[in-house]
Amino acid sequence: MPDGRLVLGNRRYSSWSLRGWLSVRLAGLDVTEEVVPLRKADSAPRISALSPSGKVPYLEHWNIRVWDSMAIAEYCAEIEPALWPTDPVERAHARSISAEMHAGFQGVRSSMPMNLGRENRPLAGGISDAAAKDIARIDALWVETRDMFGGEGDYFFGRDLTNADVAFAPVVARFLSYGVALSPKAQAYAQAIRRHPLLREWYDAAAEEPTAWLVEDFENIS
Repeated sequence: MPDGRLVLGNRRYSSWSLRGWLSVRLAGLDVTEEVVPLRKADSAPRISALSPSGKVPYLEHWNIRVWDSMAIAEYCAEIEPALWPTDPVERAHARSISAEMHAGFQGVRSSMPMNLGRENRPLAGGISDAAAKDIARIDALWVETRDMFGGEGDYFFGRDLTNADVAFAPVVARFLSYGVALSPKAQAYAQAIRRHPLLREWYDAAAEEPTAWLVEDFENIS
């Protein structure tokens, strides 16, 4: 019997769900996955019936209830401490950049919703000033973190994904979907995240979702 369940939005669009799922998988939790398609007539009541916050992701594990992707990341790190760096300086940096991602970058979020069915297709009208400012900050943050802590690995803190990489995985997906130009080091980091087996698994599952789950507002962004 599984130890609980993880409620997700459909993989094609749900950036918050991707974060929660990655932390859960990296921690090795044995849970079933329940996927609710977003932006449908019955989406809100279905999610509200499953999640205390009425949002995804939502984790039940060993009779413990956890909602919000950051809370799930912290819970998973209690089970698998390697999800945060062991060095206190690195750990403080990892938590800081994760929190900055969790709370900010509205320019990118609003103009570039996650859509894993879109590949390398820039916005026809160009990037807004708010999004451009966010992209510059994210690029600099990725390069700084890799230069300071990455060593010979591909990720922020070496050879293994941490919750900090998890926090930015949907941003990687957005940048690849909308063909965002990045510095060489930031682009290399984005490609490394995209190649990770768990990201490939998520993308593959997204490609298999029913066409009835497509959302016109996300698909028709030009």
